[in-house]
Amino acid sequence: MLRTVTATRYVTPLREGGSLPGIVEADDDGLYVLKFRGAGQGPKALAAEIVAGELARDLGLPVPELVLIELDPALGAAEPDPEIQELIAASAGINLGVDFLPGSLPYNPTEPPDADLAADVVWLDALITNVDRTPRNPNLLRWHGNLWLIDHGASLYAFHGPDPLARAKNAFPPIRDHVLLPAASSIAAADERLAGKADPARAASLVPEDWANGDLYAEFLHERLQAPRVWADV
Repeated sequence: MLRTVTATRYVTPLREGGSLPGIVEADDDGLYVLKFRGAGQGPKALAAEIVAGELARDLGLPVPELVLIELDPALGAAEPDPEIQELIAASAGINLGVDFLPGSLPYNPTEPPDADLAADVVWLDALITNVDRTPRNPNLLRWHGNLWLIDHGASLYAFHGPDPLARAKNAFPPIRDHVLLPAASSIAAADERLAGKADPARAASLVPEDWANGDLYAEFLHERLQAPRVWADV
């Protein structure tokens, strides 16, 4: 299970993207990037964050800790922006938190990671149909010299439409625009390293039941992992 903490102070909004995440302090004295359940993309984006992030963690890829955050709408009382006040009020209850990495820097393509790590990230993003991680929106951070993967809410986009299982085996052409592809070693070798380690059922079991059907996410990814994996032919 993901840890559950309670937000004790709303620190500041992060005005990047359309969902207006914010930094909050919690009762464990940690700082987290709070992803609001009441944002426009809804709980399915948070479900994708959990499934993709925890699947990456199982594969040994660097992802900040994910937690569930209990949010009291009273925390928005001192926020002067009415849009943020409404967002906090609409997100009362359980939301998603991502461990805040203080002092982290955006990914710099002139300092690429290890080629096998790059290949592993490309492979993962093809599996989870992540339309981000492009040069325009890398969703990668450098922290203490290491690469970290963040922001997986745009993954698993088939679940925003009808019958996602019908699309489970599809190829994923957007992977050709991946920011790490030029630095990556063999994706076929990454497939050999990772396919047998992936545990969609564990990752999907962490999604709160009132956010999404975790079993369906697990089945979708299980289908994508069955040979032949055409999406892995990058």
